[in-house]
Amino acid sequence: MKETRKISGTAIVSFLGLLVLCAFIIVAIIIYKTSQEPWYGYPENIALIAAGLLISFLFSMVMQYKFEMKQMKSYFDNMALHDALTGIYNRRYIDENINRLVKSISRSNGVLSLMMIEVDFFKKYNETYGHSKGDNCLKIIAKVLAQSLKRDNDFVARYGSKEFVAVLPNTDENGACMIADRLLKNIRDSKITHEKSDVADCVTISIGVTASSGNYMNSGDDLIKKAKEALHIAEQNGYNRYTLLKL
Repeated sequence: MKETRKISGTAIVSFLGLLVLCAFIIVAIIIYKTSQEPWYGYPENIALIAAGLLISFLFSMVMQYKFEMKQMKSYFDNMALHDALTGIYNRRYIDENINRLVKSISRSNGVLSLMMIEVDFFKKYNETYGHSKGDNCLKIIAKVLAQSLKRDNDFVARYGSKEFVAVLPNTDENGACMIADRLLKNIRDSKITHEKSDVADCVTISIGVTASSGNYMNSGDDLIKKAKEALHIAEQNGYNRYTLLKL
């Protein structure tokens, strides 16, 4: 997709440069038609076409430079909001957008659910299999979590080294609990071996769920704090489960 956009932008810049060149050629043709002698008999005509070629070239170079700078800025802005390891959104994206999202949903008297997700016994996983396998494990988990969220407005972000946040706009508590069950099952079904886990022979997750609704919704920070509290309760109750706490 990125390559396609780059090619398209280059084609547009080339087209604009060609357009400028054509304009100068048309001017030269007009001069030729209105003259009784061949156009090349007039040095000023040759100079005009040469100037047209030069200006068209310079115009294309300037436009290409501006386009590439815009593409580069867009690329780095995008990278700054995505986790380098997993490719999903990062904590910065959550911090910069959660309160804006809360305000937007509040204005429409909607509801917003949020989940704090943590990989169970991930430190033991790294100690047992090594950090390279640990990184691969996180990639798989991020992919499974993202694919488990079916709606376009739902998204997941990596919040910490072993923590993820799932944001579910216009999803109430019942809907969030159903999705939490789905996430738990899909991670277990991934069957990522974890011999040192205290709750299963594969990698599992624990989830804290909360939701806010109405015209006076809680802030994004309140949602995250409550979801963390729910997550800690889920872990205290045995891991590999979710806990819902209402705001």
